[in-house]
Amino acid sequence: MKAILYGIGLQFKLDIRSKTLLVTCYLVPLLFFMIMSGIFTSLMPDATQTLIQSMTIMGVSMGALIGVPPSMVEIYSTNIKKMYSANNVPLYFGIFTIVISAFIHLMIMSFIIFIAAPIIFHASTPENTPLYFSTLALFIIVSLSISCVLGLAIKNQAKLTMFSQIVFLPSIMLSGIMFPASFLPDLLETIGKIFPATWGYTLLCQLDINFFTFIPLLIIFSISFILILLLLKKAQSES
Repeated sequence: MKAILYGIGLQFKLDIRSKTLLVTCYLVPLLFFMIMSGIFTSLMPDATQTLIQSMTIMGVSMGALIGVPPSMVEIYSTNIKKMYSANNVPLYFGIFTIVISAFIHLMIMSFIIFIAAPIIFHASTPENTPLYFSTLALFIIVSLSISCVLGLAIKNQAKLTMFSQIVFLPSIMLSGIMFPASFLPDLLETIGKIFPATWGYTLLCQLDINFFTFIPLLIIFSISFILILLLLKKAQSES
């Protein structure tokens, strides 16, 4: 347990010093929040009703899908992986520490938006706060599971950046946070349901617990978890 806590603490400190994590988990999401919130509330006064949810979905998606995968590559595509094997450290240890650290950073960023939006833009706060943060935690975990798949499957940084963007951009454009998903053609609306951002936005906006809306995220997480196990097994055989 001490080793796990030490690893999480070390990874958290490394992430704080990481320019990539700083930009993708804090600077860009919060800058986007400040600029776009002003635009949204000026053009569409009703946007204040879901401003916190939409800006949080964008921030979490960026931090998880663009910020985390490079950290995975730094471990599993370098000599660090060999050091894990040489010292009998399970390969999943790197994933565990990265995910926990990223989860904390994304929660902090989301909490900043949750506090700042009502003060600066008079945004409405979610009526069911415990439900909001519970579903937010689930959405972050699912998003991080996808980032783990990307980081383990793609070992080249240039290709990883491209594939991360391929997942991130449709997640934002088709999720309904920029404009109602019902405005999209039926095909694009259906494609949008593949990405966790669409379901995360639905969950964050709901007032009561509806277990059926959790099913898509749980399916996405289950598929990602299986892929992570397979990719770890492959990495183990290569070390």
